Amino acid sequence: MATEDDFKTMDQIIYRVAAKQVYDQLKTNKDGLSSEEAKERLQQFGKNTIKEKQGRPLYLQFLSNFISMMAILLWISGGIAFVAKMPELGVAVWCVNIINGIFSFIQEYKASKATEALKSMLASYARVIRDGKEVQILTDELVPGDVMLITEGEKISADARLIEASDLQVNQSALTGESNPVRKFSDAIHRNDLTNLEIANLIFTGSTVSSGSGKAVVFKTGMDTELGKIAGLTQNVTDEQSPLQKELNRLTKQISIIALTFGFIFFVLAVFFVKDPVAESFIFALGMIVAFIPEGLLPTVTLALARGVQRMVKKNALVKNLSSVETLGCTTVICTDKTGTLTQNEMTVNHLWLPDKELEVTGTGYAPKGEIIDGDHKITFKTNPDVNLLLTAASLCSNARILPPDEKNPRYTVLGDPTEACLGVVAEKAGLRLENIQNEQPRIRELHFDSRRKRMTTIHQLNKPIHGKNRVAYTKGAPKELIELCENVLINGQIQPITDDMKKKAMTANDSYARQGLRVLAVAVRYLGLDDQDIPTSLSAYTPEIIEQKMTFIGLVVMADPPRPEVKEAVQKCHQAGIRIVMITGDYGLTAESIAKRIGIVTGDHPRVISGLELEGMSDDQLKNALKDEVIFARVAPEQKYRVVDNLQQLGEVVAVTGDGVNDAPALKKADIGVAMGITGTDVAKEAADMILTDDNFASIVHAVEQGRAAYNNIRKFLLYILNSNVPEAAPSMAFLLSKGAIPLPLTIMQILFIDLGTDLIPALGLGSEKPEAGIMNKPPRNLKEPLLNRTILIKAFFWYGILESIVSLSAYFFVNSINGFSLGNLAEEGSATYIAATTMTLAAIVFCQIGAVMNCRTENESVFKIGFLKNVTINAGIILEVILLLVIMHVPLFQKVFGTAPIGVQSWIFLICIPPIILAIEEIRKAISRRIVQTHK
Repeated sequence: MATEDDFKTMDQIIYRVAAKQVYDQLKTNKDGLSSEEAKERLQQFGKNTIKEKQGRPLYLQFLSNFISMMAILLWISGGIAFVAKMPELGVAVWCVNIINGIFSFIQEYKASKATEALKSMLASYARVIRDGKEVQILTDELVPGDVMLITEGEKISADARLIEASDLQVNQSALTGESNPVRKFSDAIHRNDLTNLEIANLIFTGSTVSSGSGKAVVFKTGMDTELGKIAGLTQNVTDEQSPLQKELNRLTKQISIIALTFGFIFFVLAVFFVKDPVAESFIFALGMIVAFIPEGLLPTVTLALARGVQRMVKKNALVKNLSSVETLGCTTVICTDKTGTLTQNEMTVNHLWLPDKELEVTGTGYAPKGEIIDGDHKITFKTNPDVNLLLTAASLCSNARILPPDEKNPRYTVLGDPTEACLGVVAEKAGLRLENIQNEQPRIRELHFDSRRKRMTTIHQLNKPIHGKNRVAYTKGAPKELIELCENVLINGQIQPITDDMKKKAMTANDSYARQGLRVLAVAVRYLGLDDQDIPTSLSAYTPEIIEQKMTFIGLVVMADPPRPEVKEAVQKCHQAGIRIVMITGDYGLTAESIAKRIGIVTGDHPRVISGLELEGMSDDQLKNALKDEVIFARVAPEQKYRVVDNLQQLGEVVAVTGDGVNDAPALKKADIGVAMGITGTDVAKEAADMILTDDNFASIVHAVEQGRAAYNNIRKFLLYILNSNVPEAAPSMAFLLSKGAIPLPLTIMQILFIDLGTDLIPALGLGSEKPEAGIMNKPPRNLKEPLLNRTILIKAFFWYGILESIVSLSAYFFVNSINGFSLGNLAEEGSATYIAATTMTLAAIVFCQIGAVMNCRTENESVFKIGFLKNVTINAGIILEVILLLVIMHVPLFQKVFGTAPIGVQSWIFLICIPPIILAIEEIRKAISRRIVQTHK
C-alpha cells in the first residue's frame, strides 16, 4: 500500500528514472490500479479537485461600502444634525451616504471567481487503465498511480510521468505564459538545471495536448499539482486596502480633527465670550462641526474614479474595482510579461542568411505582407534559386498552418507551433504558394523532432526528379548540430563541398543573431534515389541515422516575436513618469534581454538577467538588492513571480503586474494592481486581476496610469474647492462672536448647510470628471507618505481662497446694510427685513465666489482658458443649477422660511455678477506668476 509520504517528493525523483521503473516508483503496474486499490487511494489522497477557500459573504461585501471611516463620519454627522434639531440636514447627509454606498457596491460587485475558473481547467473525464482494461472515469476520481492515456485535443487533469510518447506536444501556456507547444518524451532526464515545467517527461494539470499521444502515470492530484499550488497561492493572498482607501481614512481623521477643533472654539467663544446659554452654544457648535465635514467627498471620489473607468474603457482597459483606478496612478513599478504584452505574439522571420549574403525580410506578424530585400532589390523565388530552395525546404519541413481572418478571428491565426508557422509566411512573401509546392512535393514520411537530435526531417516525393533523384529530405533544426552533419553547401544554385571556414562563418552568424535574442533555424537538404546503396527501399526503414547525413547546408532562417510598435513610446512615457519596468517572463534570458533593450526597458549595456533557478537560490535580502538595479527575470515559476512582487512591495513600491496565464494568478492577486490580458488571457488570470486589457497591449497600461493620476488629482481639486467655502462660512460666525453680538450673525447654520449640500456639491462633482492635465505623465508617482490633504491645499483653501472669499462675503453683508441706510456701528437687527436680505446676500456672495473658484480649481497651475473655459459640461450645469437653487430659496416662501432668505435688489445682483470674474482674474495672475517662477528655475 502506497503512503502519502511516498508521493510527497515524487516530483523530485520521478523524472530521473527510466520509463520501465516508473511503475515501481509509483506502486502500480502496466495493467493499472485495481478497483480496490483505486478506492483506497481516493480515500487516502482525496478527490482530484481544486478546493475553494470560503470567501466573504455577499451581505458583508455590501455592508463594507457603508462602514469606511468617511462613511462612519457621515453617519455620525447626520446623527449630530438630528441632535442639533436639524432633521432635514440629518436625512440629507444619510441619504448621501446610502446612495454612495449602493453606487460603489454596484460598481465593484465582482465576486472573485479565480478558483472557479481554475476548476474549469480540469476536464470532466479521463481515460485510464484499471484492472487491465481501458476505462473512462471522472477526473476527480484520478489518484496517484493511475495509468492515464492522452491524445490530441485532450485536457490533462493530473500531474503525471510519461512512460510512452508518440510525437507528443503539449500546450503549457496556461502554466508558463509561453504559447509555443512543448515537445514531451518518456526518456529519463538527469539534469539539475530545469524547473518542473521544463522537464520534458512530465505533464501537468491544466495543459492541453497539441498533437500526438502518450501514456503516463499520475503522481500528483488535486491541490498537490502545479495547478493546485497556484490555486493555493492565489487563495492565500489577502485583500488589502488600496493606497486611496488608506489615504481617505487618514483624510477622515484630519477632517474630524479640524471640524471638532472649530466646533470646540466656537462653543468656547459662544459660552465665555458672548455669554450665550450653554445649550444654544452647544447646538451652534454642532452645526459648525457638521458644516466643516465635506459630505460630498465620497460621491466625488466615486464619480472621479467612475469617470476614470469610463475613459479607460475607451483606451482598451476594463477596471473591475473603482479604487484600482487611483492605484494605477501611484504605481512605481510595472512587472510585465513579454510575450503578447510587449511583443505581438506573432513569430516573424526578419532575416535569411545564405552562405554568400544576408537578406532582410519586411513585414511583421502572420499576414503574408512584406518583401525579401537584398539592398535595393526585391528577391523572389524566381530570381534567386537559393532562396527558393531555402524557403521550400523550411516551409515543407513544418506541421503548422496559418488560418486567414474570418468572422471569429479578425486576424491571421496559427494552428501548431508559431516557430514553424512563420516559415510558411516568409515563403509566401517570396511568391511561393504552399499548396502548389505541397502538391508538387507531397510528404511521404516524417522523422519527428526530439530534444537529443534537435532537428526534424520530412521526406517528400518529387513529381519531377532533381539531380536524377525522385525523393528529397528536408531538415531543419539547431544550427550547430545540423551544420556538423552537412558535407556540402549550396551557393548560387551550385552544390559544392562545405569547408571548415564556411561552417565557422555560419556559426559566427548564428552566434551574432543569438546575442540579439533572435531564434535561428538551420535548413539542409538531401536528395534521395531508390538506387542509392545506403538508402533502404522501404519508407518505414528510414531512420534519422540513415537519412540525416551527407546533407547539403542551404542557409539560416532568423526569426523573432517583434515588439508592438507603440510599446517603445509607452516605455519612454513610463520612464518620464518615474515608473520602473521589470520584465518577468517564461522565455529565455537572452531573448528577454534583447527585447528589453530594443524597446528601452533597460538602458545599460549589461543588465542583470536572473533565471528561475538562480532566483531559487537567492535570499530575500539578495533579491531586494538586485531589484534596486536594472534586472530581468527569465524562466521563472509562479511562486517566484509572486516572490518578486512581494519583495518589491516590501521595498515600499506600488506594484502593477501584467499576466495572461494561470501561472500569473498569484502575482496578479498579490500585486497592488493586477492587469490581465483580455485576448490571450485565461479566465483564471482575468478573475485574479483588477484590470483587463482588451487589446493585450502594454501601451494601454500607460494610458490607464494617466487616468489614475488624473482621478487622484481630481479628488484633490474637489477637496480644495469644497474647503474653500469653509473659511467664509466660519468668518461670519467669528465676526458675530468676536464683536460680542454687535455684528448680528451674517450667515445662519441652515444657510451654511445649503452651501455644503446644495450649491457646492454639483460643481464639485464636475471636478471629478476633469481630463488629465498636460504634463501629468512627466512627474514622478505621488509620494504615498504625502497626505491627500497636504500643506498646499490647506494654505490655498484657508489662507488664499478662504480669506479672499471671507472678505468678499462679509463685504456683501455690509453692502446690503449700507444701501438700506445702516452703518458699521448700527447694523440691521436680527429678524428685520434688511437683516434677512443681508444674510441672503452673504450666502449668495459665497456661492458666486465658488463659481469663480470652481473654474480656478480645474487646473493646478495651467490657465483655465488654455484647457477650454466651458469644456466641462458637468461644472457648467452645476453652476447653472446652483444659481437656480439660489433663486428658489430666495423667492419660494416655503424655502424662505426654512433658510431665512429673501429676494435681493438689482444693485446686489450687479455686485454678485462682478465676483466670479474678479476671483478668476486674481487666481489667473497667481498661476501666471507661479508658471514664470517654475520656468525660471528650469
